[in-house]
Amino acid sequence: MATSKLPVTEEIRARLDAAFDPRDLTVTDDSAAHAGHAGAPAGGESHFSVRMRSDALAGMSRLARHRAVHDAIGPELMGRIHALALDLAE
Repeated sequence: MATSKLPVTEEIRARLDAAFDPRDLTVTDDSAAHAGHAGAPAGGESHFSVRMRSDALAGMSRLARHRAVHDAIGPELMGRIHALALDLAE
């Protein structure tokens, strides 16, 4: 997928919406709290938290849920993210 002009939070949200049709999805840019830390670029958009509730996650182990989210976000976008905290449930 080509690099988008959308903020990373919006890219993450759009990809997770498309993949999981969640009934609850919050994507938060936590980058400001990590400014100056190793791996935190000056422009931000590097540290994110995702809270998602979706029936599509039913029956998956915690590891499988995390892998599914990473796959849905895609390698190009994951490569631009330094840290991703996930709170996932069905």
